[in-house]
Amino acid sequence: MPTLIGPFRQLLPLDNLPERGAIRDDQLVIIEEGGILVEGEKVAAIGPFAQLRADHPGAIVDETTEDLVAMPGLVDAHTHICYGGSRAMDFAARNAGISYLEIAKAGGGIWSTVQHTRAASKEQLTALTLERLDYLLQQGITTVEVKSGYGLSVSEELKQLRAIQAAGQTHQSDVVSTCLAAHMLPRDFDGTADEYLQTILRELVPVIKAEGLADRFDIFIEQSAFTTSQALDYLRALKAEGFTLTVHGDQFTAGGSEVAVAVGALSVDHLEVSDTTEIERLAQSTTIPVVLPGATIGLGCPWAPARRLLDAGCAMAIASDWNPGSAPQGNLLVQAAILAAFEKLSTAEVLAGITQRAARALGLNDRGVLAAGYLADIVAFPTNDYREILYQQGRLTAKRVWKKGVRGGKV
Repeated sequence: MPTLIGPFRQLLPLDNLPERGAIRDDQLVIIEEGGILVEGEKVAAIGPFAQLRADHPGAIVDETTEDLVAMPGLVDAHTHICYGGSRAMDFAARNAGISYLEIAKAGGGIWSTVQHTRAASKEQLTALTLERLDYLLQQGITTVEVKSGYGLSVSEELKQLRAIQAAGQTHQSDVVSTCLAAHMLPRDFDGTADEYLQTILRELVPVIKAEGLADRFDIFIEQSAFTTSQALDYLRALKAEGFTLTVHGDQFTAGGSEVAVAVGALSVDHLEVSDTTEIERLAQSTTIPVVLPGATIGLGCPWAPARRLLDAGCAMAIASDWNPGSAPQGNLLVQAAILAAFEKLSTAEVLAGITQRAARALGLNDRGVLAAGYLADIVAFPTNDYREILYQQGRLTAKRVWKKGVRGGKV
């Protein structure tokens, strides 16, 4: 039997927006006093609540009696929430003017998180990941990408990926697992960067395939991590194995986005130093740029050129990059609202960037909009004007969340 949810003072389906490029706010369709008819896990129909109720008299009514604005459940397409320990020392040291190299020498940086994550059991990592997924669901985020990359050995990467898998099998949210074993060259690896990548391909990939631990692979292309030529060989080998690809690129130096386009990666994430050449290349490709304002806030570095990416015709998404080092905040809505103010993004561009375009950056075509046949992932905010959601910069929090038509979260 179908369920009718509503009425909502405003319902934003986000299903008619362009897939690429800039979006004006007057392109948003807003259904006043709207309702959502759900059958099973999917949307069956949307429209005026009163009309849907008249057309479906047998439907179970999940009635809302307060002012609410509803939209598709949010998608966070880039996180590192499976980790142990804290990097508060790094944050304080950076703000005191200490360099990344000095912080690393003092025991901080990614390697600090690697050590803490290795010290945690799979069960402890699963519990920590579940806690963070709870926090995200409370924000209205119903699909979350989670990366490994703090194990940095075959056995420890498998432990992380198994913890991510266990959390995803337990939690109401959908979890998309990504292997980031190529996060950096482990300090304790006895060999070159090329040999480490070959070890991943030879020893880690077969187990990941056998256990179904991840369908996606990522690599950090940067002077402190892996070169463009190393990444090209690695990603091409993974593509031949049937994996989809994403890239950490153009964060401190350019080159990563060029590799992402060359291998047909689903997305390239960061892009803080992308300039005209990189932006034009992305605009002519199918690779989706994912900007990460949390990293800018955490590091105090320049914003990714979000306005220029959209104006060039890119299908830009926005994600949190929640991680213990550079982006510890983990609040996608706050970050997106602040990015909008600095980069002059329309409300429609931001909402598309954290729903439909973020879903596409993960290769998911069944969510991110509210329309017949799509997952009934819904978030509702306590207001009668959708513009309040970004205007309040995260102070207005989700009031109701439905995942596949079922109420969820602790909101």
